[in-house]
Order: sequence, then C-alpha cells, then structure tokens
Amino acid sequence: MDLILPSSGLIFWQLIAFLALLFILIKFAWKPMLAALEERETSIDNALKAAEQARTEMASLKAENEKLLQEARLERDTILKRAQDVSAKMIEDAKTEAGKQGALMIENAKAVIETEKKAALTEVKNQVAMLTLEVTEKLLRKNLADEKAQKELVDEFIKDLKLN
Repeated sequence: MDLILPSSGLIFWQLIAFLALLFILIKFAWKPMLAALEERETSIDNALKAAEQARTEMASLKAENEKLLQEARLERDTILKRAQDVSAKMIEDAKTEAGKQGALMIENAKAVIETEKKAALTEVKNQVAMLTLEVTEKLLRKNLADEKAQKELVDEFIKDLKLN
C-alpha cells in the first residue's frame, strides 16, 4: 500500500518543489509567455484589421470600378447618340441639297424647254407667215389678173379702212 498512498513527507517535498517551480515559472517564464501571447493576439488582431481594411478597400475599388464602368457606358451611349444624330443630320442635309439640286435642274430644264418652245413657235409663225404670203401672192395674181377684180379689191380695202 505504500505504493498507492504516498507518505506525508513526499507530499510536502513535492508541494515545495511544485511551489518553487511555480515561483520560478512566474518570475521568469510567465511574463515572456504572456508577452508572446499578447504579441500573438496583437498580430492576429492586426491581421484581422488588415484583412477587414483590405476587404473594405476591395469593396471600395469594386464600387469605384463599377462607377467608372457606368460612366464609360454612359459616355459610350452619348457618343453613339451624337454619332447617330450627326449621321441623321448629314443624311437630311444631303437629301435637302439633292432636292435643291433637283429643283434647280428642273427649273433649268423648264427654262430650256420654254426657250425651245418659244423658238419653235417663232419658227412656226415665220413659216406660217411665209406660207400665207405665198398663198396670198398666188391668189392675188390669179384674182387680180383682170382689171375689174383689182378695182373691187381696192374698194373693199377702202371700206375696211373707213370702218376701223
């Protein structure tokens, strides 16, 4: 039974050795261990703070990138809208100019046609006048071949002159 139950002297010396060891550990090892634990706790806190800061910076950068993308999209849309407006204006200006040119060409063609028409009418009038003179000359030669017909014609002209 001595093996199972220690004697009181053994317990006393073990208690003294334990307290001495505890005193030495508290005096020399406890402060470095606490300092190491506090240092580790501080480094973990710093790492957590750095991770949180990195997370917030990433969120901020992501938001900024999203904002820049949105601005780029708006600018792209604005540029496309302006390009479409300029294109539509250029097309409209080209149509207007083509309409003006067409109207000018039509006016020129009408003027040329009118000039040609007047020239043709003048030519027809001249030919009609020539033909009339030729026919009149032939009729007068035939009708005025005798003296009686000549006298009647002169009388008729005199009557016409008096009426006018």
